[in-house]
Amino acid sequence: MKARFLLTCLAAALTLLVAAPAEAGTARTPAERAQEIATALKKDPVYVDPAYKTALPAKLLDDLRTKAKALGYPVYTVVLPLTPSDEFQGEESTALTLVMDALRQPGLYVVVDGGSRFPWYEARDVSQVSEEKLEAARTRALADTGYDAGPTEVLTRMYELLAQPGIPKTSNRPQSGRPSRGISDPGGHGWIVALSIVGGLVVLVGLGLLIGRSRGSGSKTFRIPPHVAATVAAERRRRLTQETNAELTRLGSELAALPTAEGAGLVHQQAALDDHAAASKVLDTSPDLVDLVGAMVLLDKARREYDAAVAVAADRKVDAVPDLCAFNPLHGRSSGRPTKVESDGTTLTLPLCNECRQALKRRSAPASLPGKDGPYWYEDSVWARTFFGTTGDDLAAAVSRGELHR
Repeated sequence: MKARFLLTCLAAALTLLVAAPAEAGTARTPAERAQEIATALKKDPVYVDPAYKTALPAKLLDDLRTKAKALGYPVYTVVLPLTPSDEFQGEESTALTLVMDALRQPGLYVVVDGGSRFPWYEARDVSQVSEEKLEAARTRALADTGYDAGPTEVLTRMYELLAQPGIPKTSNRPQSGRPSRGISDPGGHGWIVALSIVGGLVVLVGLGLLIGRSRGSGSKTFRIPPHVAATVAAERRRRLTQETNAELTRLGSELAALPTAEGAGLVHQQAALDDHAAASKVLDTSPDLVDLVGAMVLLDKARREYDAAVAVAADRKVDAVPDLCAFNPLHGRSSGRPTKVESDGTTLTLPLCNECRQALKRRSAPASLPGKDGPYWYEDSVWARTFFGTTGDDLAAAVSRGELHR
């Protein structure tokens, strides 16, 4: 299954490269894109974006259609490559709402990102199925299919379970929860919510590891199953993407409303604009987790520069705000004095959170932000070379020069 999934992803990537030039000059509004999908759904209740047309085997799609048709009520399935720069800003909920409004038909609407396993759904005027059963079927489908299963396999299993009488029983295997739907954008600095979410996940994983190491008489080692770890990671990135994009939009509006400044205020204002522009550039590349965190760091710098510009304009003292943790910005703010880190004859002075600083004191490896093969700083990226801009280099300038990856 894993090999098939990797081949599917490769085919999808190749399709995207081929399709990109033809679509580059076409700009559509969210409503126009939703109407396009709705029109296609009238002919075929399973809509697969052209990026995945050749990547998904016909047999899997036929099986999906058969299972959906067997439910006895209309089911509209939409598989999309959702990214922050698309018409729906990468939001499944936005795509779902707009497609439902465009089609204006009763039925079960399901939207899934072609690179994710999480189906989003909404039932409109369908009395044959309850919210309880939908939730149970979705949760059980995610648990029953392997962590490397594609969205089509998850949806097929979900429709199979919906066809069964009663409420599907929960799998005996540990499961992850369903992504929150319909949550309004929080006030203030929205991306901070993402930090708290990820922080909670880190605590849970750390607790699991601690339990795993504690061996009592006859006790079994605790281990988080791979499929659960994969779904937790996917949800973590989805939330972080959502909150980072929200902060990008919010801060952009606030920067646009700033009056023209002079002197120190102008310096802070220009720095905020540069950091904001660099973050936008990173997000437009559909980044991996490390790049996404880099965009978050840039926005954090932009926010601090913006606050400084506002303080100068009001003739107030500029507050000193600590940097984010250099080993893992998702840990939050650094604490205390910058810490000297020595390795192989090289000494760096880095802002670290208390957790990472204590790990170094114990001569243990800090809980680094993971890269593609070990800690992120093993990679040849601007984030690694500057420890997310904490070594004194101008992070925004490096990004604007195209030094994101070498």
